[in-house]
This record gives sequence, structure tokens and C-alpha cells, in this order.
Amino acid sequence: MVKTALLFFITAIAEIVGCFLPWLWLKKGMTAWLLVPAATSLALFVWLLTLHPAASGRVYAAYGGVYVMTALIWLRVVDGVKLSAWDWVGALVAFSGMLIIVTGWGRA
Repeated sequence: MVKTALLFFITAIAEIVGCFLPWLWLKKGMTAWLLVPAATSLALFVWLLTLHPAASGRVYAAYGGVYVMTALIWLRVVDGVKLSAWDWVGALVAFSGMLIIVTGWGRA
């Protein structure tokens, strides 16, 4: 379960970076060359999702829980936005959903 959560966390970072870099280009006027590492990061994201043995729908559903938590951590660390208690409770609920789904892999 820890290995799966860690893989999902790395996958979420790849997705967030792949979306954040074009945002920097479009919204902050940074160089369009950021699209090259963005595309690489998004390709890495897609490849990482294929490393799970479960059906793709289950993988995406479980990944969503980790993505929510990772996105909020990104919001705090990178964007410097203070998170509310509601943010943390929501992240915990989403992460719990991931744990429930992953626990059922292979039993369905």
C-alpha cells in the first residue's frame, strides 16, 4: 500500500509539473520553452499510470485521492497559499478513498 501511494504521489507531481509549466508560460509570460519539459513531464505521468496492475478505471479512481492531497501540498509549498482545516479534511477523505479502493484490488 505504501509503495502504491508513493507511486501515485510521484505520478501526481509529474502531472502537476506538466500543467504548471504551461501555466507559467501563459499566465506569467515566461518562455515557451517551458512546454518542452511540460510535455516530458506529462508523458512521464501517463507512463507512471501504466505501472499499476489494476484495471485502468480503478487506477484512475484511486490516483484521484492522492492527486487531491498532492495538489493541496503543492498549493501550500509552491504557491504559498495557507490551507484551511477544510482543505486538510477534504484531502484526508480523498486519500482514505484511495486506500479503500487499493485495498480491494485483486478482490473484485
